[in-house]
Amino acid sequence: MTKLLQFDGQTCALAQDDYVRIEDGEALPPQGAVILSLARFEAEGDALLSEGRKVGVVLRADEAVEALAYDLPRIPLVALDFPKYRDGRAYSSAVVLRQRFAYRGEVRAVGDVLVDQAWNLVRCGFSTFETAASPAAFASAIHRYRHVYQASADHRTPVFAQRGA
Repeated sequence: MTKLLQFDGQTCALAQDDYVRIEDGEALPPQGAVILSLARFEAEGDALLSEGRKVGVVLRADEAVEALAYDLPRIPLVALDFPKYRDGRAYSSAVVLRQRFAYRGEVRAVGDVLVDQAWNLVRCGFSTFETAASPAAFASAIHRYRHVYQASADHRTPVFAQRGA
């Protein structure tokens, strides 16, 4: 069973999911936070945001983050889809969100999210994860390596810079 985990920088814990994912063609609930596809957000997002609703957007692996650039300040959640664990395009999208657009909202990993991906997900800027893994297993995977060898969206100091200090 899939559950939502949240990483706060140190620990990983079960999180309350306030959002309901609405598929294209499905009726919107009368109120509450929703997650929409990019196409549906482009069609209905302004109206929902003007109602004061929390609206998140899920991007498929083949959809560009840049399509949301104008709206990012108004969107509290961007969900990035992993259609299969071997497809790493969502990692790049997360880095673009965090570094190029300085996005501070929730970046959620959805789809085929495995515990083996936890360390890389956090390094690239994901903050929440829909996964079947336990919080303890995910936290263990996140903290598996003490040093990093290159800079990333998590702003950890690479080992070569630590040695030079």
